Amino acid sequence: MNIFRFAGDMSHLISVLILLLKIYATKSCAGISLKTQELYALVFLTRYLDLFTDYVSLYNSVMKIVFIASSLAIVWCMRRHPLVRRSYDKDLDTFRHQYVVLACFVLALILNEKFTFQEVFWAFSIYLEAVAILPQLVLLQRSGNVDNLTGQYVVFLGAYRGLYIINWIYRYFTEDHFTRWIACVSGLVQTALYADFFYYYYISWKTNTKLKLPA
Repeated sequence: MNIFRFAGDMSHLISVLILLLKIYATKSCAGISLKTQELYALVFLTRYLDLFTDYVSLYNSVMKIVFIASSLAIVWCMRRHPLVRRSYDKDLDTFRHQYVVLACFVLALILNEKFTFQEVFWAFSIYLEAVAILPQLVLLQRSGNVDNLTGQYVVFLGAYRGLYIINWIYRYFTEDHFTRWIACVSGLVQTALYADFFYYYYISWKTNTKLKLPA
């Protein structure tokens, strides 16, 4: 494992910890899209089907368990926790994510690296992760104001994907037969979706003002 992938993993982990901190410390999920969290839970559950069949390393297994458990915990809190669920912005979180799931599954059936059960669901998880942030970005745009923890959560998620792109470039030039083209293309799409948010986040940081997204 190279330093870029490790840094990407740590950025991803930090984003999850920030979100958990926001929910447990404030007992609020205001500004967080439940639909994005449900999509991420589905991403991890379908990507890591090999958790109990293919052992790579202790680090790999632990990270898989952490991402599955944390995503399910976040969804549970937003749906079931008596205090947290009251702050959920249901009226703003209206993105029809079921159509995204269906489209990604159909695409995975058509475009995959190998037509097997695990590879189709791996491709599905990659496609779905590329667009899973859309409900969150739409919710933030509709609400206008973005609190610090939510903004940092999205920033670290975007940084994770950016670092993974560098990881893929590095692996392409240093490894023989590196062919994860689905992950590379999907990663570029996912990073592009963050571009607008990063621009306004940078403006907010530079001017030391509260982050606001145009409606």
